[in-house]
Amino acid sequence: MSVRVRIAPSPTGNLHIGTARTAVFNWLFAHRHQGTFVLRVEDTDAARSRPEYTENIKSGLAWLGLNWDEGPFFQTQRLDKYQQAVQTLLDKGLAYPCYCTPEELEEMRETQKAKGQAPGYDNRHRDLTSAEQEAFAAQGRKPVIRFKIDGDRTIVWKDLIRDTVTWKGSDLGGDMVIARTAETEDQPYGQALYNLAVVVDDIDMQISHIIRGEDHIANTAKQILLYEALGAEVPSFAHSPLILNQEGRKLSKRDGVTSIDDFRKMGFLPEALVNYMTLLGWTFPDATKEIFTLEEAAKEFDLERVNKAGAKFDWDKLDWINSQYLHQMPADKLTGLLIPYWQEAGYAVDKMDRAWLESLTALTAPTLNRLTDVIKETSVFFVDAVEHSEEAMDLLQQEGVAAVITEIAEGVKNADSITEEDAKALIKQVTKSQKVKKGLVMRSLRASLTGELHGPDLTQTWLLLNQLGEDKKRLLETLEKIAD
Repeated sequence: MSVRVRIAPSPTGNLHIGTARTAVFNWLFAHRHQGTFVLRVEDTDAARSRPEYTENIKSGLAWLGLNWDEGPFFQTQRLDKYQQAVQTLLDKGLAYPCYCTPEELEEMRETQKAKGQAPGYDNRHRDLTSAEQEAFAAQGRKPVIRFKIDGDRTIVWKDLIRDTVTWKGSDLGGDMVIARTAETEDQPYGQALYNLAVVVDDIDMQISHIIRGEDHIANTAKQILLYEALGAEVPSFAHSPLILNQEGRKLSKRDGVTSIDDFRKMGFLPEALVNYMTLLGWTFPDATKEIFTLEEAAKEFDLERVNKAGAKFDWDKLDWINSQYLHQMPADKLTGLLIPYWQEAGYAVDKMDRAWLESLTALTAPTLNRLTDVIKETSVFFVDAVEHSEEAMDLLQQEGVAAVITEIAEGVKNADSITEEDAKALIKQVTKSQKVKKGLVMRSLRASLTGELHGPDLTQTWLLLNQLGEDKKRLLETLEKIAD
């Protein structure tokens, strides 16, 4: 059997990490079996769907490298197919018009609540006669269409992640609405609801495997009944675990989890984010292997290795994975990714030589967890005046430090530029002439140039500042500051 899977987001918001992780699993499964990955946009919620959300979903999937083979298909362009399905179910006697008013349904729920019963439709209009239906219509009532659910039926399926799942028909809330009240004269039935529309789409698109979150399990029981009623083969189902916060509750925006677009703005690489999402509920056969490409994961991906338990979102782990990709990236490529962040911070990178920027990237890359970290890590190279930390000032005011800085300043005073060898030779000279330890010279130089006692390689930092003519200026400004 040819494997065909789909991701079917609703364009009522930007692409969220939960939907993206589902897309990852579907993409991996399709590529593992040389199958087809379909993109379907479930846009029938006219009040909340927006074209910009559709574009965000498409661009987010593409940014992650989750390119689809077919689509995007839009449900709003398939309304006639849902109408045909409703008519088929009516003709088979498996669906019927229900004329209950909102007030009657609310009264029903209140009565059930008072009796301690589970809320659900009591199927009161399932067996209306034609005369009763006509009488309700004469009152101006417009019906919804309900699908008959046998309360005595037990729905069982072999879930590819959760093994055997059993659901009682009596726990599905009574006969379900599959189409809303018609709003126009030219439409015999109203808009088909989710459970019917998704089944019609999956049948029509020949979807073989439905991989989605465990919050859809109750829907699966209902949808299996609809597949059978429409005379279609039931696809295989796999319900992946939800993404949880550190307290074990379903992840929400309150946990700081945002859209995929926001993860991009926060400085995460698509390769790192998709790598991390793959590990949210699945483990590589070699459990020690945590850094891998989509293609590498696809060769090993199977649903049996997907956990049943919820996957906790771990920001520290995501940062670590992202750092691995950043640290391994060539400086020229990484520089191209960093430039927009420098520009947004107001740093004058457009005036900088590209080779100088790449040297700065190479210097600071080992300190980065996210692309956004570069703003703080490189700020000292773009400021007009250095702000000295308290510990840096304590060092600079120690006896003998002024003499060290003075001699270094004299050593570069007349030099247009210095090399690495020049820098090392000058440090050695000052250490000897001032009769101090090399460590004091190094710390004094770093404090003068950067305002801190810790940072990346000092010699390379010095050379980069020297190329800007900043080292001489900062050494003299430091001497003025400690002389006050």
